[in-house]
Amino acid sequence: MAFPKIPKEHHALFYQRIPRDPRIETKQMFGAAVGMVNGQLFGGLWGNSIMVKLSPADSKEAAKLDGTYPFDPMQTGRQMMSALVLPDDVVDEPDEMRAWLKKAFEYTATLPPKRKKAPAKKKKRPTPSSA
Repeated sequence: MAFPKIPKEHHALFYQRIPRDPRIETKQMFGAAVGMVNGQLFGGLWGNSIMVKLSPADSKEAAKLDGTYPFDPMQTGRQMMSALVLPDDVVDEPDEMRAWLKKAFEYTATLPPKRKKAPAKKKKRPTPSSA
């Protein structure tokens, strides 16, 4: 599965426009800059735009923007809960991008911390029998 290309200059824009809060952790996931709080993804770059995890009220507001669509990164019909991809032109508007990322951060910060998965147990391999 090929993920959409992200313009290199969008990484700097993302880092400049995420809220300034010590609880935020930034990472690179699948070649995209993302922001996390309490182990939960709240927003990140996606193609020429951004994806954000929003409250139900903010999701309704975002859905009114022409070009907003559900975030389904694997294109399997399984949308990431509460996550939307905003129209590409949001990245061109610094204040608008900051506002959406702030809403996403504030909402996601209210969610329970994501638990880390336990490491997978190694399966024992059968030993070849001597003949």
